[in-house]
Amino acid sequence: METDGAVTPRLELKGITKAYPGVLANDNIDLKILPGEIHALLGENGAGKSTLVKIIYGVLKADSGDMKWDGSPLEIANPHAARKTGIGMIFQHFSLFEAMTVTENIALGLPGRQNMTDLSRRIREISENYGLPLHPERHVHTLSVGEKQRIEIVRCLLQNPKLLIMDEPTSVLTPQEAKKMFETLRRLANEGVSILYISHKLDEIKALCHKATILRGGKYISECDPTVETAKSLAEMMIGTNLTAPQHSEEADRGPVRLKVSNLSLDSTDQFGVDLNLINFEVRSG
Repeated sequence: METDGAVTPRLELKGITKAYPGVLANDNIDLKILPGEIHALLGENGAGKSTLVKIIYGVLKADSGDMKWDGSPLEIANPHAARKTGIGMIFQHFSLFEAMTVTENIALGLPGRQNMTDLSRRIREISENYGLPLHPERHVHTLSVGEKQRIEIVRCLLQNPKLLIMDEPTSVLTPQEAKKMFETLRRLANEGVSILYISHKLDEIKALCHKATILRGGKYISECDPTVETAKSLAEMMIGTNLTAPQHSEEADRGPVRLKVSNLSLDSTDQFGVDLNLINFEVRSG
């Protein structure tokens, strides 16, 4: 679909405003996300990111402003309506029952009554297809944090989302798990899925995202191409001032060594963990 020679945004927000007593959380915010685009939403804590994505996902209702989906007016009454529209969200804190299996947890998040055998097969197919290996019969309490996140992602993918919102997805992942997740997100984007990506890790934003929208104090500041920015320039847009390198004073005399670690090595018991190899350091009094 095209408008005036340009691609119609998958999601377009115009003038989104949301106020709480004494706080203007979102102040007339505009946002466009194109099909197949990985779009970063950047800002300090309190900039209005979480409020905005909760409005998109139907958890909150904006006081004013408009949303469009593929060029048509959109109103989201609740998260169920968001999922029916094609919007999925991976929250920073997972909603999983530890004593239940992967399949049982996913079934609870899907509409209607599920054939559990068929659902287990679909989970296995999607998880293998997108490089997110999961064993449907495993109990959640036996899984790593990265595997628990895969449950949430696979649950979204089972509903064929057109827009996937991810809130700080790598904050709980090892570097190896994060790299694997990036491969999955790039593949989804290549298949036309739009991704709205929230993270404070600016090097990650530069490596992954096609565009970035900057919020500050609840206001829209700018849209930029993060691949041509530096982590420093992105941070300066977020905080609204120039960053200066800290000046280190001369090292003060310290007391005696309290803790000394010499040649510490340990093999990780986690398949996604990192082995320790010959670690050395000292901690002095003071």
